[in-house]
Amino acid sequence: MSKNLNNLPAVLLLEDGTVFQGIAIGKIGTATGEICFNTGMSGYQEVFTDPSYYGQILVETNAHIGNYGIANKESESGGIKIAGLVCRNFNIGFTRQMANQSIQDYFSENNLTGIGNVDTRSLVLYIRNKGAMNAIISSEELDISRLKAKLNAVPSMAGLELSSKVTTQKPYFVGNPSSAKKVALMDFGVKQNIIESLVQRDCYVGVFPAHTKLADMKEWNPSGYQLSNGPGDPSAMPYAVETVNSILGENKPVFGICLGHQILSEAVGLKTYKMHNGHRGCNHPVKNLETGKCEVTSQNHGFAVNADEVEAHSEVTVTHINLNDNTIEGIRLKNRPAFSVQYHPEASPGPHDSRYLFDNFVNML
Repeated sequence: MSKNLNNLPAVLLLEDGTVFQGIAIGKIGTATGEICFNTGMSGYQEVFTDPSYYGQILVETNAHIGNYGIANKESESGGIKIAGLVCRNFNIGFTRQMANQSIQDYFSENNLTGIGNVDTRSLVLYIRNKGAMNAIISSEELDISRLKAKLNAVPSMAGLELSSKVTTQKPYFVGNPSSAKKVALMDFGVKQNIIESLVQRDCYVGVFPAHTKLADMKEWNPSGYQLSNGPGDPSAMPYAVETVNSILGENKPVFGICLGHQILSEAVGLKTYKMHNGHRGCNHPVKNLETGKCEVTSQNHGFAVNADEVEAHSEVTVTHINLNDNTIEGIRLKNRPAFSVQYHPEASPGPHDSRYLFDNFVNML
């Protein structure tokens, strides 16, 4: 098990010039990206490996990170996807028997740089008020003027296409090949548990790269289409919007999650926008307007669908709303067997409040 880094200094610089001091965690180095915060009390490994976080520096609001170690089976992808980590207490020691290694070993192996001993409560309040912005972490360069120069070269998340960075490079297939329920999944940065949720319902899942054309998926003769989560700005993905538009013409079941929800919305003419902060955590309340029931949901998104346009669209019904800010959390098309949600039904905050969405989709196949 790794020891600590002897309290080597590190610095966090925000785009507006605000500086936070701390100690080095993970690999000694420099990390840049858009800073965001997650309000979950557990599940840090699932968050680190969620492709939707690609290009982002993550602030964990829970005071203790790493305290239950790292377990191989709890990853949502092939490796860490966050750009860097900011936390209060970076706990290298762990006692959980099912853990395979310490968080320090994990970060070192994955070349991840972070900063600990930060007053994350103060930082989160600051970001919540000021809004999302770019940031830089460094444990190798502490000169603020030099860090500012590096930070100025980091592109804004608005207008950034990132799915190409995290999608599979070639199609692969999971589940029972004999199943009559074949789901073509467009991988914009899919979480492993979305695939598993379909396989558990006896679906044979074909996972296709983000840039795959409809004609290539049709050769496989799918029963329906799953649009996955992923990182970046949906308005910067016209290739995906065009493909989903073509998919809707097939009149087969379509289910979108998170970025997939935004892409489906764009495909029917609804605009998306960059949020002040976004929603990230496993404790966000959502109301199902069709059943009247409320769900505790897991969320991770910095963009949302324009509510006024949804309300005015004659062929779209709002199915879910966020009870914190009334943003759109789900839609259903009136003229096609297609629906989507902004949150993550494959996650387990409720713990199973939203799993019915997979059942609904599979029953449509």
